[in-house]
Amino acid sequence: MLGVPGLFSTAYGNVGSSIYYALGVTALYALGLTPVIFILGGLLFACTALSYAEGATAIPEAGGSSAFARRGFNDFWGFVAGWALTLDYIITIAISAFAVPNYLAFFYAPLKTWPINSAFGIAIVLGLAAINIIGIRESARVNILLAILDLMTQGLIVMLGLFLLLNVDVLLTNVQWGVAPTWNQLLFGFSISMVAYTGIETISNLGEETRLPGLNIPRAMLLVLATVIIMYALIPSIALSSMPVELGPQGTWTSELGERWVQDPVMGIVSHMPAMLRPLLGAWVGILAATILIIAANAGIMGLSRLSYSMGRHHLLPAVLSRIDEKRHTPTMAIIIFSLMASLLILPGRVELLADLYSFGAMLAYTFAHASILALRFKEPTMPRPFRIPFNISIKGRLVPLPALVGGAGTFGTWLVVIWSHELGRVVGFVWLMIGVATYIFYRRRAGIPLLHFSEPQAKTAG
Repeated sequence: MLGVPGLFSTAYGNVGSSIYYALGVTALYALGLTPVIFILGGLLFACTALSYAEGATAIPEAGGSSAFARRGFNDFWGFVAGWALTLDYIITIAISAFAVPNYLAFFYAPLKTWPINSAFGIAIVLGLAAINIIGIRESARVNILLAILDLMTQGLIVMLGLFLLLNVDVLLTNVQWGVAPTWNQLLFGFSISMVAYTGIETISNLGEETRLPGLNIPRAMLLVLATVIIMYALIPSIALSSMPVELGPQGTWTSELGERWVQDPVMGIVSHMPAMLRPLLGAWVGILAATILIIAANAGIMGLSRLSYSMGRHHLLPAVLSRIDEKRHTPTMAIIIFSLMASLLILPGRVELLADLYSFGAMLAYTFAHASILALRFKEPTMPRPFRIPFNISIKGRLVPLPALVGGAGTFGTWLVVIWSHELGRVVGFVWLMIGVATYIFYRRRAGIPLLHFSEPQAKTAG
């Protein structure tokens, strides 16, 4: 029942909303190179979007990179990809919902203080879980309306910023090579910036619910890609023109963008607009930022519930997670369980901690997506592929897509940077993987299914 508008709005809710929190956290480390970091991340995101377009049209079912890896390799690697992505989805839901009260604090300042902001964020998660239990159609309609409004908002900010705030000279003086940022800060900032580009997986997870997937999925992905890259190239440049990098009193280079406005960076841009525009624009941004962040949390729940359904149907997780409600035709148990986990992550009220965890699962899952596309080009060269990645080279008689090679190397390299530089992400990420693998082994042995077996899916339940 989903076409390009529904797919685009759902994915844009995940990807486009990230600017509302990723900009401040990235600027905290990347400083004056933040715009460059976002552009480089956009190029990596383009390669990933192409791999997902080929994979999702060839295998139009819920599961995304998990489904690709299961087909390209075996059940075990399909599980690892899906379990890593599950962590990313949970954090997507948590960080998006938690950011909502930070922007609504424009109207009521205590909303930016803990524990009020955590309680507000948890209420959003539980409300969206209820909507998704009711059904996908209602959820998609909410996404389309809010995505249109937010695109108008970001476009307005870009237009005003280009005329009133952008200063190329300031952008050039913001960079002190090797000093502000240091090389370690630059690597850390790049890995953090990847939170801005997670979410393209959502479209492939909705493949089974898409009309004409071979046509609509590539269109939606390319539309998301073009929109996000334009916005993510311009908004950071406008922000750092109005909040330049300066030497602080303690001898460290900082920007107001990554300090005072780290939790609500787009509102920081508004605060530097002409005085006559601030009240109206601040109110508008507060409302619309909240709506797009709600889209992101909603898209996370939608994608995660479908991912769990797919993994359970293919015997990668206990069947209880793939059970479909007979009346609503939605995976009710998966929605409830993972929404509660996201609510628990919101409780501490620390956006920095959530961002530190964000990229571990996403970069690992995206690496599996690229690797699976490459493996399938050799394993199943005659597989129907309504969309093929362009720019191929011939290796052993097979056409190998260069974007998948570049994207796989980039996402895997970024994952290694996350492991090296993000202590919390490293610990939580590997603990999460170990818990998942132990659960997988226990479940498969109890069910009498080989660990590496390529299993056929169970028959779908009614609906």
